[in-house]
Amino acid sequence: MTPSIWRRLACWAYEGVLLFGVVFIAGYLFGTLSQTRNAMDNRNALQAFLFVVFGIYFVWFWAKGQTLAMKTWNIRVVDREGKAISQRRALGRYVLSWVWFLPPLVALAPFNLPGPEVAVLVVGWIVVWALLSRFQSQGQFWHDVWAGTRLVSSQPLNR
Repeated sequence: MTPSIWRRLACWAYEGVLLFGVVFIAGYLFGTLSQTRNAMDNRNALQAFLFVVFGIYFVWFWAKGQTLAMKTWNIRVVDREGKAISQRRALGRYVLSWVWFLPPLVALAPFNLPGPEVAVLVVGWIVVWALLSRFQSQGQFWHDVWAGTRLVSSQPLNR
């Protein structure tokens, strides 16, 4: 059974909260190792480093079936047949999941808009992208369809 779009988005928001800690630790590690004194120094290198760190985080947990946020919301990622996904498929899902952010950021880059305007436009894109899942026959997000994965409800362990 496919979890509701609201449960998936709540899981996604919780994932963002958890990733704040990952970003904090990775940023501290990067700043210490590169001896960066100003936040604007090595900005592109830090972004590339965080892209790799996020990739490791998601690929690792998705290949095991769930991230911590997915466990909390009883959601599991599986392939089309309902089996656990490989690390290779998890990596494909990770790359494809950037469709949530990359198109608006690339489209807005040449305009040098202020941060709040970029945030509004990116959030607007995310809302539209989430609503587009309603046009998919099983209600899955499109990056899951393209990656050959799907999100399913999982039963919590009885204790």
